[in-house]
Amino acid sequence: MQAILEKSNMAVEIREIQTKRELRKFIQFANDLYADCPYYCPPLFFDEMNCFDSEKNPALEVCEFQLWMAYRDSKPVGRIAGIINHKANEKWGYKHVRFGWFDFIDDLEVSKILLDTVAAWGKARGMEALNGPVGFTDFDHEGLLLMGYEYLAPMASLYNYPYYVKHMEAYGLTKEADWLEYQVYPPKDGCPERLERIAEIVKQRSHVHVDKVKNSRELVRKYGIEYMDVIDTAYQKLYNFQPMTDRQKKYYMKMYFPILNFDFVTVVVNEQNEIVGVGLGMPDISQALRKCGGRLFPFGWFYLLKALKAKHMDAFNFLLIAVRPDYQDKGINALFFQDQIPYILKYGIKRLETTAILETNTKNQANFTQFDHKQHKRRRAYLKAIND
Repeated sequence: MQAILEKSNMAVEIREIQTKRELRKFIQFANDLYADCPYYCPPLFFDEMNCFDSEKNPALEVCEFQLWMAYRDSKPVGRIAGIINHKANEKWGYKHVRFGWFDFIDDLEVSKILLDTVAAWGKARGMEALNGPVGFTDFDHEGLLLMGYEYLAPMASLYNYPYYVKHMEAYGLTKEADWLEYQVYPPKDGCPERLERIAEIVKQRSHVHVDKVKNSRELVRKYGIEYMDVIDTAYQKLYNFQPMTDRQKKYYMKMYFPILNFDFVTVVVNEQNEIVGVGLGMPDISQALRKCGGRLFPFGWFYLLKALKAKHMDAFNFLLIAVRPDYQDKGINALFFQDQIPYILKYGIKRLETTAILETNTKNQANFTQFDHKQHKRRRAYLKAIND
């Protein structure tokens, strides 16, 4: 597909990404666009390459996609991904074409032609609405940053310049969902007495306890993919959720489990040794990724390993809490904090960064608002009908 838009005797050209060489340029574009931004966190380059490889990313079993870059005067000025997640569309009963990996210079003509390209691609495949920025699944980056541009982006979050917002609004995209993010300041004197008391009551009433697994081998040996099953069932009501296939579950386990510090992995089990809840965090590696530009070689592996294995850290990313639906509203979350706060103090962590929490998910927000905190970021997914 190719489209041309005239502007001041210069044309905006849309090129379809078809080769690995072009894919590398697609990924590198964002790093170049944000080269002078002190808050942008580059992704791991090889992870991005693998994300678009159907042999490596099992999400592509349920998705189709196409990538494009915009050029003006032979210079790259924007990029975008068009995605149709058929499994999510089936679950929610809609016909959405998603857009993601959407970056561009501050030029309304550039952003418009990129969005027009995805909309036309989706409409030709029977889609009725344009939705984004989101990825293939919930494990990809999602949500345009609306607030908190002056804070460093964690590895798990999108970053964008403030001007992106006017481009979304100019195109007629409107709010579909918002997420909030918090900085949380841990207590200095251990787990608060109230949380300790709740945790002990929950253990007795619900007959649950924390199984402190030591490493990824032990976790897989004892529970297999059950860890991911709990996340899958816990998140089924969240925005744009797509039920994971077994291959997806194994893929995420293989990708993330080996790099975790298991001091910050909490597994709550019942009397039958079934997992009923999981909590997970990891050291903030944003600065390490900035130092290496998202590339492992020649020295990126050293910076990342140093950050992941650090015995003292200022910042920490709290990635998720997931509780099996039949154990929700029983206070299971208290066990996560009872388990992890001693380690947070041991490592000298001064602040926790939460991942994006849906604005409507007040239960999850309540996990952190009981500590000293501030809501420092807001991000948004947009929607626009394209079947007119």
